[in-house]
Order: sequence, then structure tokens, then C-alpha cells
Amino acid sequence: QVQLVESGGGSVQAGGSLRLSCAASGLNTRRTCMGWFRQAPGKEREDITTISQYAIETVYSDSMKGRFTLSRDNAKNTLYLEIDILEPEDTAIYYCVATDEWGDCTRPLFEFPHRGQGTQVTVSS
Repeated sequence: QVQLVESGGGSVQAGGSLRLSCAASGLNTRRTCMGWFRQAPGKEREDITTISQYAIETVYSDSMKGRFTLSRDNAKNTLYLEIDILEPEDTAIYYCVATDEWGDCTRPLFEFPHRGQGTQVTVSS
């Protein structure tokens, strides 16, 4: 059974940083495409980034490049998302997602078969 557990969210002031973690069990992160999307109240869901089974990283928005850093520790089966220079507009629930092993990495992240419970990030000005 696949399980994704996010942690690391919280309340921070604008300009700060956070590092979100996604601990995976029931799958091998080396063989899995994983990523993050976020959902803010009243806003459309927004795909952030993925890392494929071949270690190819994709960032889905030019505005996120440079502030959002994805990394993966295969020894710990854990995915990370570091967010720097946080802005109030980054306030959202952040979800970790994963495909099945060798699954399709090109679909919208909301359609990935495995998703964590989400972690809340709140940024105050």
C-alpha cells in the first residue's frame, strides 16, 4: 500500500523559507515520478514541480523558478520542496503526489494515483 506523508508546513512571515517533506512508503522513489501541487482557497489548483524516474525535473510556472527547489533522497524514500522568499500568495495547502512505479509523469499532478493528506503553508505580510 502506497502512503505519502507530508510535513514541514506552518505559518511564516513573508520573506522566510520553508522546507516541505514527503515521506513515501510502499513504492521506490527511484522508479516513481513524484511532485507537488498546491491549492489555495478561491484559486485554481496549481502544479508546481515534478521529478521523473529519470531524475528529470520540471517546474510548471516561470514565476516559481528560482524560489521553489525540488530534491529527492532515494535512500530515505523522501521528496522535498524548499520554498524561499515566501510571499502571501504562496499561502495554500501543498500536496505531494506520486505515480505508480514507471508511471506516466506527463499527466496533470491532480491525476497522479497517489496523494498525501497535504500540509498547510500560511504566509503573512
